Amino acid sequence: MELQHLDVKLPLDPPSPAELEALIPIFHQWIRDGDGDELLIDVADYRHVHGGPEVLLIGYEGNYSLDNTDGRPGLRYTRKTVLPGTNAERLGQAIGALAKARRRLEAEPALAGKLRFHRHELEIRVNDRHLAPNSQETFDALAPEIAAFFRSRGVANGLRLSREGGERDVFRVRVRADAPLD
Repeated sequence: MELQHLDVKLPLDPPSPAELEALIPIFHQWIRDGDGDELLIDVADYRHVHGGPEVLLIGYEGNYSLDNTDGRPGLRYTRKTVLPGTNAERLGQAIGALAKARRRLEAEPALAGKLRFHRHELEIRVNDRHLAPNSQETFDALAPEIAAFFRSRGVANGLRLSREGGERDVFRVRVRADAPLD
């Protein structure tokens, strides 16, 4: 099964509301800086929408957001365009983009250390119900591959995967471990 349109999220640690308004000029600065990895386009303020993306950094290849989906605040990276390579390479790209954004936010002077992330837990979603329906069969097919990805990066102790949501939801796996996952 080929994984595309991956979406990964790190929960905030501790899970508390962030200074979301401060993210807007920070994300605009990321667009101006243009680090070369991705084409970043715009920033959208969705703080008025309950339980969704709060502040969204829109890119051509993918989006970044601080969101509150399922009442769990966190940093999310959503890959929008098709990416060649293996499932492990695509998972590595998504987690790498998320980790880079996490490091930038945690080091951002304007946030004064207010954003910290729980790096021992990660949510992985596939935003394509046709490609990866949220079923036990999909989980059984992908869980060994996801576990092998993390083990190949030295995360083995306490590695746990669980499928979340119902069959009408996108495929979603929560990964937990004793070591940082990003």
